[in-house]
Amino acid sequence: MNTEIKAVHFTLKDENREYLNKKLSRIHNAENMIVDLLITLTHDKEFSAEATVNFRWGKSIHVKETEFDLHAAIDKFIDKLDASIVKEKEKEKQKR
Repeated sequence: MNTEIKAVHFTLKDENREYLNKKLSRIHNAENMIVDLLITLTHDKEFSAEATVNFRWGKSIHVKETEFDLHAAIDKFIDKLDASIVKEKEKEKQKR
């Protein structure tokens, strides 16, 4: 799984990057299904966390969450991302 993390309009500190990587360990069980995980963190008035996930069977999903606190945005974002990955995994299992 290729993971790319970008920060837009702010500098992502090491402790925030470690926090995000710790949260990303929740989707560790789906690593063999994911080709690319592209994460963009943006700060305007609020923090926005969004990701595009490309699966090995050609499907891709996009998840976005906005919050005033970076950690809260990451938490909600990871919850949504995890649920979306599980849902896509179940859809693919049903096709087989």
